[in-house]
Amino acid sequence: MSHIRQQLTLFFTALQFYTRLPAPTWVAYRPEYLSLATAYLPFVGWIVGAVAGAAWLLTDYLTNPSIAILCSMIISILLTGAFHEDGFADTCDGFGGGWTRDKILEIMKDSRVGTYASVGLILILGLKFALLQSIGAHASQFGIIATLVSAHALSRLMPVFVIYMLPYSRDTDSKAKPVAEKPPFSVLIAAIIFGVLPLFPLAVLLAQPLIFAVIPILGLITTMLARYFGKWIGGYTGDCLGAIQQVCEIAFYFLLVVLWKFV
Repeated sequence: MSHIRQQLTLFFTALQFYTRLPAPTWVAYRPEYLSLATAYLPFVGWIVGAVAGAAWLLTDYLTNPSIAILCSMIISILLTGAFHEDGFADTCDGFGGGWTRDKILEIMKDSRVGTYASVGLILILGLKFALLQSIGAHASQFGIIATLVSAHALSRLMPVFVIYMLPYSRDTDSKAKPVAEKPPFSVLIAAIIFGVLPLFPLAVLLAQPLIFAVIPILGLITTMLARYFGKWIGGYTGDCLGAIQQVCEIAFYFLLVVLWKFV
């Protein structure tokens, strides 16, 4: 397999695993590809953010800003099949209702939605809506798209670091187990490039160079969450990675709103 074809295979592997978008028929799904495909997880964020941004602008033209934001959120959830939201919900249930490692892991694997998951999703989606409303009032059309692309890309970079920081917590097979195999360091470098690159046009479009402060802030949040997961379950699960993505995406929007208010 040529290098270009191999990279295309890894990209489409990431696309079909992390979204509901189909891959070409010539791409054969192999679990062992998932670890290497992690390099393209932030690039998947480019796609999700761009489509969500386009949905926002189109529905804003047809209706009003509030409906546009809701449609943008719905599109992003449909694109990913609520992949990360599901992880966040399971993490809320597991760590909210469990007091031992085994109990936390057992609750997280349960397909039923508990009180902690319901409340967590309501609060985080409500906060996301409010933050995007504030961003929409300040940013241009290109600024909105750049913001969503950057937020989705950078927030998907953070879980990649956790794969290198912690061991996988479950002993049994799971959907995320192939991702847990630590890939070569070059995979992390590629993920960093895809995760950070969208910040440069965003800083120009928003005339906000301090936006780069989001990198160490999200890094700190990720480190704190990783330490918390490590303390309670001795590592991470796929649900933990989804929770980190959701929290970091919200933190990205939050920082942007704070910058507009005080800078």
